[in-house]
Amino acid sequence: MKCPACGAMETRVIETRTADEGRIVRRRRECPECQVRFTTYEKTEEKRPLRVIKKDGSREAFARDKIIRGISRACEKLPVSLEQIEDLASKIEDDLKAEGYGEVPGAEIGQRIMEGLKKINQVAYVRFASVYREFTDLESFQHEIARLMGEKEVFRNEEH
Repeated sequence: MKCPACGAMETRVIETRTADEGRIVRRRRECPECQVRFTTYEKTEEKRPLRVIKKDGSREAFARDKIIRGISRACEKLPVSLEQIEDLASKIEDDLKAEGYGEVPGAEIGQRIMEGLKKINQVAYVRFASVYREFTDLESFQHEIARLMGEKEVFRNEEH
């Protein structure tokens, strides 16, 4: 594996773990030349790739890393682990494939991200929703927070 920092062709594996219920192998690597550490992921190649239908109607290959970046931005400086972020991204991808999607609207992916974030961290949910739903003023934030608080109250009442 080539080092992303210095370009050295040989790196060594420090740690190997499985992720996504054994479907992905995560490896921590170190470059003996510059001592930079980085992570690589291995997974099987799909026969029928998932495609995303964008707002403008164009189509592109599903990119799990784009979902991870979006979720990570929403979770910045919050107590949400990388593992939780990766698990949510994997769950969304797996569910879409299991449901037989060949092509999926981007809006469907965004909705599933918001549903997952709502369960993980409500601040991250509001952050993601503010960008995804293009909040333009404080009223939009207040409305979403009030809706979230209402759902929380309904949940509390169901427990008792």
